[in-house]
Amino acid sequence: MKFGIIGAGMIGGFHAKAIGAMTGGELGGVADRVAERATAFAEQYNTTAYDSLDAMLADPAIEVVTIGTPSGAHFDPAMAAIAAGKHVIIEKPLEVTTERIDLMVVAAKAKGVTLAAVLNRRFHPGMDAFKKAADDGRFGKLTSASAYVKWHRDQAYYDSAGWRGTWALDGGGALMNQSIHTVDALLYLAGPVKSVQANTACLAHTDIEVEDIAIAILEFESGARGIIEASTCTWSKDGHPARVQLSGTEGSVFLADEAFEIWDFMNETAEDEAVRAQFMKGAEAGLGANDPSAINFYQHQRNFEEVVNAIQEGREPSTCASEARKSVELIQAIYKSAQNNGAKIELS
Repeated sequence: MKFGIIGAGMIGGFHAKAIGAMTGGELGGVADRVAERATAFAEQYNTTAYDSLDAMLADPAIEVVTIGTPSGAHFDPAMAAIAAGKHVIIEKPLEVTTERIDLMVVAAKAKGVTLAAVLNRRFHPGMDAFKKAADDGRFGKLTSASAYVKWHRDQAYYDSAGWRGTWALDGGGALMNQSIHTVDALLYLAGPVKSVQANTACLAHTDIEVEDIAIAILEFESGARGIIEASTCTWSKDGHPARVQLSGTEGSVFLADEAFEIWDFMNETAEDEAVRAQFMKGAEAGLGANDPSAINFYQHQRNFEEVVNAIQEGREPSTCASEARKSVELIQAIYKSAQNNGAKIELS
């Protein structure tokens, strides 16, 4: 399938590299509101620069578009692409409110096209093993499920673009931007959250509207309790990995980026030693913890391949809009709690 990229920034570059490496897709072109940026991008990735978004969407050769614009600017190009009959894959978050997501879902269903998200932290072999253990009930009764993203962004990062650190276009701070993939991974593994209580603050940055640290206490539908800690004001030399930790009455697994710090079950299986041998690693720099450009693209590649396979097989992809909506709904609830002095917020 031929892909068009909307947004010729850093995220668009990840998309171009992933499309170039994937099976079942090829890069057909790029559109950006700044024509010079699209031209430079097209030269770098040996593709076509369209004069406008409308020109790209009018090209019948383009079957799928990916959107890498600022978070709060996903809605308009997504709706335009849907109206043009294109399948759409949107970088995290799908949009910054569930209300906008729901409108996009209705539009995509009416047009008969696929609306999917980039949920790339689901797509590495360690996560496959973690998900299998959770689905197989190996934790016994799940009692604890938490996520920690202790990253760093300097003031220059927020000053580099006017949309960064704004509610309208960033949709939030350390939670909605940097931590949403890890929040998605937590929900993917531990299931839905029943209620939250939260506190947020901006402690280390100036001239931004959003939080650079957030703490939330979670109660899951399963009865498990947990914590989400998200930060862009926790410096370290190499950067801390993003962590997801699940524990229960019969096991514990702690994941740090793509490696396990703990893989420990009461009832061992033949696969456990192989998992530990392959995925238990020493301390490593966090992927994107201090430098967002350091994130690799192979998980995007697998994500795109899953969407293309789903389209061809006539099914919903595992990263469909309803899946992507879950993390946005939870983060909105966390913000609502924090804005109401830590009030307990029930999720629907």
